[in-house]
Amino acid sequence: MSPATQGAKTNSGRLYFLDAAHDGLVLSVNPDGSDLKTIVKSRGKRTHPDGIIVDLEAGHIYWTNMGNIKANDGSIDRADLDGGNVTSIVSPGGTFTPKQLQLDKQNGKLYWCDREGMRVLRCNLDGSNIETLIDTSQGDPRPGKDQTKWCVGIALDLKGGKLYWTQKGPDNAGLGRIFRAGLEIPKGQNPANRKDIEVLFDKLPEPIDLHLDLANRTIYWTDRGDPPRGNTVNCAPMDAAAGTDPKILLNHLMEGIGLAMDLKRRRMYFTDLAGTVYSANLDGSDEKVLLFLQGNVTGIVYTEPDAA
Repeated sequence: MSPATQGAKTNSGRLYFLDAAHDGLVLSVNPDGSDLKTIVKSRGKRTHPDGIIVDLEAGHIYWTNMGNIKANDGSIDRADLDGGNVTSIVSPGGTFTPKQLQLDKQNGKLYWCDREGMRVLRCNLDGSNIETLIDTSQGDPRPGKDQTKWCVGIALDLKGGKLYWTQKGPDNAGLGRIFRAGLEIPKGQNPANRKDIEVLFDKLPEPIDLHLDLANRTIYWTDRGDPPRGNTVNCAPMDAAAGTDPKILLNHLMEGIGLAMDLKRRRMYFTDLAGTVYSANLDGSDEKVLLFLQGNVTGIVYTEPDAA
């Protein structure tokens, strides 16, 4: 048994993840794959949950629902840690197709990417005061059809005042990109004409969810595109020089989606739409399958009371 596995079995953390099949489920499991629990059951409608975050201190789980794009009923839900008191804090139609979700506990904000909405958004923890921070539409009507403008994954560097996001591009087109900009819109500018947006990486297959290791200035992401560069977990320096090639850490995923980190133990957790939940060291070694055939697994988050 490896030290990483021993740590995973003895730590006090939990994984929370989403199943977009079965009309949508919120589930939880130990980091070694044991003690699988269904936290929130289907409410009898196809919500297509995608991004998830947990606020242990407040006792809340938040997740995004892509909904049905033709019905324009994307939403963000919240529940207690035991699955009780489920409520929509961003009501259906308040966002188009919300994807990865992040929490700024200090300032009481939720951040997410809105795929067909072609935006990066934030709101208060109760769903009020929705703000558009990035608008990639270039005047296109919403919901947008140009996949190069679809915003999907998001990560925050609160201390550095930056947000990071992915735009996946069409399937297997090699047009995916990862961007960075300030958490606040520069004075005199607006979400559609910001001058502080940087393209960090381009010509990627289909980058999806993001995670940052701020101490080591490293960015990690999943990619859904075709092999050899797609269906992978990747990393690269956050401040890489132009033209730097990302490093492929793991491959052979079946439509890779969710990504979560236990930075203290140097482990990551990731999912794919085939229903598998994996773990591995941050360098890609010691890969393990924790759960198999769990539906269509999307977002995942690792949390513990003293998590780094």
